[in-house]
Amino acid sequence: MAKKYQKSLIWFRRNLRLADNEALSEGINNSDNYLLLYIFDEKEWQNNPLNSRRSSDIKLNFQWEAVNNLAQNIKSKGGEILIQKGKPEEIIKRLFEEHDFDALFAPKESGTEEKQVESTIEDLFLKQKAVVNFYAQSTLFHEEDIPWPIGKLPDIFTQFRKENEKQTKVRELFETPEDFKSSIQVEVDFNFEELEINPVQFDSKSALDFKGGEDPAWERLQQYFWQNDQLKEYKHTRNGLIGESYSSKFSPWLALGCISPRSIYFEVKRYEKERKKNQSTYWLVFELIWRDYFHFVLKKFGDDLFNKGGIKKLDSKWKWDLELFNKWKNGETGVPFIDANMRELNASGFMSNRGRQIVASFLVKDLGLDWRMGAWFFEHQLIDYDVASNWGNWAYVAGVGNDPRENRYFNILSQAKKYDAKGEYIRHWIPELNQIEGFNIHKPSLLKEEEMIGEGLDIPEIYMKPIVDMRKWEY
Repeated sequence: MAKKYQKSLIWFRRNLRLADNEALSEGINNSDNYLLLYIFDEKEWQNNPLNSRRSSDIKLNFQWEAVNNLAQNIKSKGGEILIQKGKPEEIIKRLFEEHDFDALFAPKESGTEEKQVESTIEDLFLKQKAVVNFYAQSTLFHEEDIPWPIGKLPDIFTQFRKENEKQTKVRELFETPEDFKSSIQVEVDFNFEELEINPVQFDSKSALDFKGGEDPAWERLQQYFWQNDQLKEYKHTRNGLIGESYSSKFSPWLALGCISPRSIYFEVKRYEKERKKNQSTYWLVFELIWRDYFHFVLKKFGDDLFNKGGIKKLDSKWKWDLELFNKWKNGETGVPFIDANMRELNASGFMSNRGRQIVASFLVKDLGLDWRMGAWFFEHQLIDYDVASNWGNWAYVAGVGNDPRENRYFNILSQAKKYDAKGEYIRHWIPELNQIEGFNIHKPSLLKEEEMIGEGLDIPEIYMKPIVDMRKWEY
């Protein structure tokens, strides 16, 4: 029996998975034949306002692994995916001219640049009397199910969370396709060298050896939930700094859509039924709802989120000082807690949630730099870069986003005392300070002269003369 469309284009974007993939399922179920496509957007190779490439080698390596894993899984079920690099609108236009598609199936993205691309491609298809199907599938709660239209979204997260917890049901999962026998066969000749990036080696100090792809995503979930039974401790360990077990670390796979938030949600529900239901299981879902909120905030405010004054349109006097910024970026501030976190980010493409808040507060509040400098660098370096979460969180810290506490400030030594009292994190990432005992490792510049002589310490000069006076954090 003939299906609704004779030939469709199924375009993968940040939905690099087979499980719970609405655009993929609908495309297959409604098409006699279909072309599977993924495009490495050339914008990732363009320079950002910091004059560095938008995406680092480590970030693009992770993305390549995710796409490659997807391609292997499709091939194992009898299909092929066409992989390209360039401008999506130009590549899809060329493919449309070649194949004369009846329909497009693709996920809908939250970012404003992505929306512009969607609009261009939609115009192309509609002009040729073809059908366009974009699916909102990146969030836990579907945008049509939340209690408000996007334009009326609450400005306070707590209201958003409470109302959704009360009344919004998480939609059921889409089934994984059985095969791809109706996919249009393509010559698969795209290889790693065409990305023009350097391969990245795993740094043994990193919290986890992150590998991109749907299979590694599910391996991590199985390990964290079921094998090691770590979910039950999540609320108490999530602010940890060292090791693979302190948090779920699902964010890199969520960012590329290697696993869906709904899949994680239903696994949590299964865990609650089969193992334990407690504050930790609730808190992991709570974090997924935070992620949703940032996506809906971006949909509501669009480009305003990327402006210096943020969605509040505040006129703040932030500096643009690249010399100061580079010291922050390279972990050369002389403040051990900041430098250790930045070293981890540069080595692994990942940083704990607590670390992100601390280094962001330091850049904005202590260095007085334009918060967008930090957001652009995180976009460049993070393997879990998510446009909504990244820019929403930076605006939040800078006081120009959705936060009733505009003057939110982190005392770095207070944070260090709370989350790294023995200095283990500093010893892990800044071994040149290992001679200093206990919490003193967090404040070499504040040690008394007799302490220095008595211990016979040889401390690098930057840690004796940090770029800020650490006395302001003493308590």
